[in-house]
Amino acid sequence: QVQLVESGGGLVQVGGSTRLSCAASGGTFSNYAMGWFRQAPGKEREFVAAISRGSSATNYADSVKGRFTISRDNAKNTVYLQMNSLKPEDTAVYYCAGRSRLGLSQNAAMYDYWGQGTQVTVSS
Repeated sequence: QVQLVESGGGLVQVGGSTRLSCAASGGTFSNYAMGWFRQAPGKEREFVAAISRGSSATNYADSVKGRFTISRDNAKNTVYLQMNSLKPEDTAVYYCAGRSRLGLSQNAAMYDYWGQGTQVTVSS
């Protein structure tokens, strides 16, 4: 059973930056494509970014393209989300997720494992 634990986030000013981390345990991390999702109050969970097992492919939501960067370190069993030029609409609980099947996906239902989430609040 894979366990995912997010860290980072917190309160950030508009235009600022922060980096989220997600540490995995209990499985072979390099066997999983990883994704980040977010959920704002009163809204559905939405896709943010995904990265393939060996980092050869990435995918981003249009709303974060050019501002966020997903990366991973398989030696450290960790996936990251670097968030720059933050906007108030980026405020949400951010979740990392693992997918055992091949390929990237923007569909939350296609992910097998989830972290507990970490809050990011962007304030002016």
